[in-house]
Amino acid sequence: MDLIQLQNLLDNTSFCILFLTMLVYWVGAAFPKIPYLSVLGTTGMVIANLCIAGLLASRWLEAGYFPLSNLYESLFFLTWGITTIHLIAERMSRSRLVGVATSPVAMGITAFAALSLPAEMQTSAPLVPALKSNWLMMHVSVMMLSYATLMVGSVIAIAFLVVTRGQQVELKGSAVGTGSYRHQIKKLSLQTSETDSISKLATINNSGSTAVLDLPKTETSKPPLSLERLTLADTLDNISYRVIGLGFPLLTIGIIAGGVWANEAWGSYWSWDPKETWAFITWLVFAAYLHARITRGWQGRKPALLAAAGFVVVWVCYLGVNLLGKGLHSYGWFF
Repeated sequence: MDLIQLQNLLDNTSFCILFLTMLVYWVGAAFPKIPYLSVLGTTGMVIANLCIAGLLASRWLEAGYFPLSNLYESLFFLTWGITTIHLIAERMSRSRLVGVATSPVAMGITAFAALSLPAEMQTSAPLVPALKSNWLMMHVSVMMLSYATLMVGSVIAIAFLVVTRGQQVELKGSAVGTGSYRHQIKKLSLQTSETDSISKLATINNSGSTAVLDLPKTETSKPPLSLERLTLADTLDNISYRVIGLGFPLLTIGIIAGGVWANEAWGSYWSWDPKETWAFITWLVFAAYLHARITRGWQGRKPALLAAAGFVVVWVCYLGVNLLGKGLHSYGWFF
């Protein structure tokens, strides 16, 4: 079997495994009492990660350069990064809901790369002069890893919003997740005690009918979250914070490395190219996220909404600006 046949086998295998893994995670979330589904989901992610690593290694051997020169290669490298960060986040959280959020993203990227891109965009080609530099591995790989890490942190934040059902859950714990849901539990216990006190004010009259104290009507609110959901929300909130905290320094290093490479290639550290501009916007969004959490003490819904917006911004930076076909970073993508 030659390297091209091996690549075709590995990219299709990666898609199939990630599709089945996504189904495993979703079934496990719908039916949590079924045993071993969590183990199967993790195993599927590991196998997909190894298949993609083998695909990238074979591309490296075939072309003779680090496989990040076109859209096909970068999509699979992004998927490899997502599956790697997923395994780290899942180990930290010990929750299968991480896979429920990340597996569709990884599967969708793989499907787009393996099934949607035309054959000419999937084949290796000689590097254009601007890419013949050692900075290709340094800058592009770090940027792609930062995208993958920030995407995983953002989708976990979106999972937090789904688990809390859009409610404003006030978290009061530390950044490492020690009991940040205790304030909500205390609130629930106070609500329960108030209900019990009201019930005790009811009296029984002589005819046997119930005479209830006439109380002012209160606004109806959403039913409180269960303790299990609060615990899960607490975990997701802190795991999202940790993962984004890892991705932000990678993004910073990648942007700095890109500036140094740009100065070597084009004689300027920064030229406000569309890709550079959106990289800066991405940096600002996640800098605001971390600033709000560290200095303002934000936890829960507000930073989760900011991270969800960051997920969209990352995709615009990575893929959206390339649809324009303009700027210094447009080669090797769509146009």
